[in-house]
Amino acid sequence: MAKKIGLFYGTQTGKTESVAEIIRDQFGGDLVELHDISQADTEDFSEYQYIIVGCPTWNIGELQSDWEGFFPELDDIDFNGKMVAYFGTGDQIGYADNFQDAIGILEEKISQRGGKTVGYWSADGYDFNDSKALRNGKFVGLAIDEDNQSDLTDERIKTWVAQVKREFGF
Repeated sequence: MAKKIGLFYGTQTGKTESVAEIIRDQFGGDLVELHDISQADTEDFSEYQYIIVGCPTWNIGELQSDWEGFFPELDDIDFNGKMVAYFGTGDQIGYADNFQDAIGILEEKISQRGGKTVGYWSADGYDFNDSKALRNGKFVGLAIDEDNQSDLTDERIKTWVAQVKREFGF
C-alpha cells in the first residue's frame, strides 16, 4: 500500500486552506489528502500514519473555531506510531505575544496522545515576543505570516516540505 499523508486543517479566512493546498502540491503527486477539520471525524485520522495539522491562531492565542470544536475529540484518537507535522498561520506583529499559539496547543495535546512531532522550524527571521508553539527555541512546525512576510511563504513551504519528507521517510 502506498504511503499517504492526511493533512487536516481549519481555516477562517482561507489563508490556511491556501497554505494547505501549496503544501499538498509541494509534496507532489497525490501523496497528501486534504481534510477540512470542520468536515472530519476521529476515524479519518486512523487511516494515516503520517499526518499534517494546520491551524491559524485566532483572536488572542486561540484555536481557529473548527479546531476549537474538534479539540475535545482529539482525546478519542490514538496517535501512537503516527508522525505528525504542524503548520500555522498568524500575525507576528499584531499578535506578538501569542504568535502561532494554536499549533503549540494542538501539538501539546497530540503529543500527549502519542503523536511524534516532526518538522520543527527555526524561529530565526521572525519578530515576536512569545509563543506557545516554541519548544527548545524552535517552533513545533512551520510558521507562516501572510500578513507581514507573504514574500517568504513559498520558499518557507518548499524548505519545510523537503524537511518533512525526509523526516517522514519519503
